[in-house]
Amino acid sequence: MSLKNSCRRFLPFALLAAGTLVGLDSGNTLPAAEGGKPAAAPAKINVLVLTGGHEYNRPEFVKLFQGYDDIKCKVVKQKEGAEAFDDVADWPYDVIVLYNFNQKITKKQQKNFLDLLKKGVGLVVLHHANAAYPGWPEFSKIAGVTFHFKPWEENGKKHKGSGYKEGVKFRVHVADSKHPITKGMKDYDIHDETYIRTSIHPNVHALLTTNEPTSDKIIGWTKTYKKSKGCYLQHGHDEHAYRNPNYRRLVVRAIRWTAGRL
Repeated sequence: MSLKNSCRRFLPFALLAAGTLVGLDSGNTLPAAEGGKPAAAPAKINVLVLTGGHEYNRPEFVKLFQGYDDIKCKVVKQKEGAEAFDDVADWPYDVIVLYNFNQKITKKQQKNFLDLLKKGVGLVVLHHANAAYPGWPEFSKIAGVTFHFKPWEENGKKHKGSGYKEGVKFRVHVADSKHPITKGMKDYDIHDETYIRTSIHPNVHALLTTNEPTSDKIIGWTKTYKKSKGCYLQHGHDEHAYRNPNYRRLVVRAIRWTAGRL
């Protein structure tokens, strides 16, 4: 992750008005309900994925959200960073997934975003979206993490800026195997980008940790903000992570949990 990457501009794959739907239907027959009539299908979890500000392998990334009967997903590239929150009067989504980086969010968009969280809309923050809106201090409280683009100082103590390293193969420890997102999971290996010297808020609930020296200790957690369930996963730099079955499992379970379905 770099500021250089964030300044690049690519042709948008999708705008909010014409995003890409990636949910798939299985076509399975519904079980019969009492009286012999087909049971009503539960409403699918409606997910909005926001990208922008950072290059990524889009064809591989969208596969993270495909193939689930209970999820339909719209992937949208934001030009500035938060156009999705311009008008939330008829908001149809149950969960917001952030995969954008170093973008802008206006005062109005901030208010609308907060209104959604107050109503209980779920939030999943992936990888470089720990720096989705660095100019908005409240976002760090929402996501539970601050990525420092430059050296910083607190209470008279100076700190180095946050760092990252691509192409690291490392071991991940499942810190809470009883939480619905990580239930039954075992420790695993992954090839991914790591982050270090970020500020992780003390009130997060750790799901994943690592002893990898190029990474912060806690790399996955849950956090509640207002009425919104939230989850952050450090994983997700490129197709090496996208294709990892453990990451795929974490992403879909994070969506279900933040939607209140798990």
